[in-house]
Amino acid sequence: MALAILCLFPFISSPVALILGFVLASIGLVPDDIDVAGFTKKLLSYSIIGLGFGINLDMAIDASRQGFGLIVGSIFFTLVLGYIISRLLQIESKTGHLVSVGTAICGGSAIAAVSPAIDAKAEQSAIALACVFILNSVALFVFPVIGHLLALSQYEFGLWAAIAIHDTSSVVGAASAYGDEALKIATTIKLARALWIIPIALLSAFIFGGQSKKIAIPYFIGLYCVAILIGYLFPQGAPVYELIFELSKRTLVVCLFFIGCGITVKKMRASGAKPMLLAVSLWLAIACVSLWFIR
Repeated sequence: MALAILCLFPFISSPVALILGFVLASIGLVPDDIDVAGFTKKLLSYSIIGLGFGINLDMAIDASRQGFGLIVGSIFFTLVLGYIISRLLQIESKTGHLVSVGTAICGGSAIAAVSPAIDAKAEQSAIALACVFILNSVALFVFPVIGHLLALSQYEFGLWAAIAIHDTSSVVGAASAYGDEALKIATTIKLARALWIIPIALLSAFIFGGQSKKIAIPYFIGLYCVAILIGYLFPQGAPVYELIFELSKRTLVVCLFFIGCGITVKKMRASGAKPMLLAVSLWLAIACVSLWFIR
């Protein structure tokens, strides 16, 4: 808890927070009786809603409109490629689908939404989550470096991060390290992409013979839009909105610390070689293709 509080201060960056959590988990100092995953999910949702107060409505609409084709194309490109690679590697179909969905839409949130819809087993979901979280951690370090090497603009990097990085937390972490404009673009595009959880989950339930009534729809997406709308309709509250926005950026760093607390070497090994190979292949494909398209 002391380290989590420390992550609220600006001298702790997103990658450092993730490493702190990983080290803590690896040496066995994360208590087993604490529901770290559940707490992180709630804190992440509240943080994203808070970011909405810092997003300009006109910019959000413009960014979503410009990125619509890339969002839709990247999702279906990833799902089709994931199916092909899963068949080639002979990966169990539901595990392969969950890895593909996590890469195509928004990492852990998509996996959590689709898993009950296709009646996936706990171990199938766990493997997919482990693969996605590990690559999220890598993206947090690698993407800002590549962005600076290629001299990507704030808009270009924000769009690329939103398309090519899995989880919203890592998208926000990487984009915030690049700049505030990149953060706003990345968050807007990422959550526009996350809306595709609903139709993809319904389609998955149909394909795998699951139950569409079990689909878990993330509520924070709607509240994020409400926060943007409040900022637009009541501009006189700008000083308060800015404070909420800055606080939300810091709590997202705390989220990355807790995500690190859930990643251990044991879990990385348990994910297995083939699902990880699928995850890496899809990640590299979408990262390279989307970057080429943006450039």
